[in-house]
Amino acid sequence: MQWKTLDSPPMLAPLYWHAVLKRKITGSHLPEQGFRCRVSVNPQHVAAYRKVCGFADSPMLPVTYPHILAFGLQLQLLTAPSFPFPLLGLVHLSNRIRVHRPLGAVSDLTIALHAENLQPHAKGATFEVVTTVEDALGLLWEAQSRMLCRGVKLDGAAADDALPTPTQVSELTHWKAPADIGRRYAWVSGDYNPIHLSALTAKLFGFPQAIAHGLWNKARTLAALGEHLPAANIDIEVEFKKPVRLPSEVALHASGAGSSGELWLKGSGDIEHMVGRWRPIG
Repeated sequence: MQWKTLDSPPMLAPLYWHAVLKRKITGSHLPEQGFRCRVSVNPQHVAAYRKVCGFADSPMLPVTYPHILAFGLQLQLLTAPSFPFPLLGLVHLSNRIRVHRPLGAVSDLTIALHAENLQPHAKGATFEVVTTVEDALGLLWEAQSRMLCRGVKLDGAAADDALPTPTQVSELTHWKAPADIGRRYAWVSGDYNPIHLSALTAKLFGFPQAIAHGLWNKARTLAALGEHLPAANIDIEVEFKKPVRLPSEVALHASGAGSSGELWLKGSGDIEHMVGRWRPIG
């Protein structure tokens, strides 16, 4: 892997322009290049993120917040000339976070991000965006986001690695996903994908209504779980199913508090939006 170190987090506007211009698949191999950058945590921005995602006030960073710190690097990677797939149209299939140590007293961090594990899929090909976060003591947090690019043709059989349907869960709570949550989350995350912003922009991409960001669904779920989960040595994996159309109401079903458990996010009519599990890092 060749690493390019940036002096500061990239500006998002030019990267979005690159995303709009690139609409074709240009290859079938992932680049052997990753991006690194040092970032500082802004307490005011963290507070705004907490409010949008429902996290309680705490000296600990929200467990999903490092995704926000890494978003600029993700755009840098996915819009680079060497990256073979267009950003617009990628589908976020799953997300896995590992928290190695408590996310308290965090200020300056080093973020590194690259893509790997290109695999055939029934609808195209998948790859993983891998993010690591380090502080002065070493590895603190890491994540894998599995993405689907439709229309890519690769040799081989598609893997069947879906998470099992949760069995030992009961309804814990429920909440409304308001019509404007896509715009509010975009403001704190930088993710202005048109499918999340309004019904009008979502219809341009084949959606009848705007849909909630997958990572907002995960963040809102983990905020609701709160002290159900350990603060560290935890591996939290979710798979995104049917999108949450805006506005709508969802219900969270989960196991009891403990080091391991399952979660299930459902909508009206038992629509399955997200399944997941947490367990110690193995």
